[in-house]
Amino acid sequence: MMNDAAMASRRSGITGAIGRLYAGLEAFPLSVIEVLMRIGGGAVFFKSGLTKIANMEITVDLFREEYKVPLLAPEIAAPLATAAELTAPVLLVLGLLTRPAAAALLGMTAVIQLFVYPANWSEHLLWASILIYLVTRGPGTLSVDHLARKSLG
Repeated sequence: MMNDAAMASRRSGITGAIGRLYAGLEAFPLSVIEVLMRIGGGAVFFKSGLTKIANMEITVDLFREEYKVPLLAPEIAAPLATAAELTAPVLLVLGLLTRPAAAALLGMTAVIQLFVYPANWSEHLLWASILIYLVTRGPGTLSVDHLARKSLG
């Protein structure tokens, strides 16, 4: 049986170990996480854009028959969405014009959620979380945006 001092020492040892573990995890570079978010967030849209560009006739039909996005004709919405899905992710990966690129994809996510696939909210919430981070916090230090801002003073 342990006395009170031994129990307190053991608890502080466990608490100290947990504290050191958390400190080690918190030392992981945020810049690496930001790059991974930019790549992962962009990849979803880029893959979709590649699928769309493979056959624009089918893509327009998809916008007409399944997506049914309001306000834009399928002949306009399909190439616009494809262009956004192929351009914005490249900008995200480079960390170039990150906030506007992420904002564009966030807008696209909102349209998809509201008008196309509302039942897929958990997937869209994941995309939106990444994109909201990038819009509000920027791309991080491993980015062209950061280098440009740094060189401009």
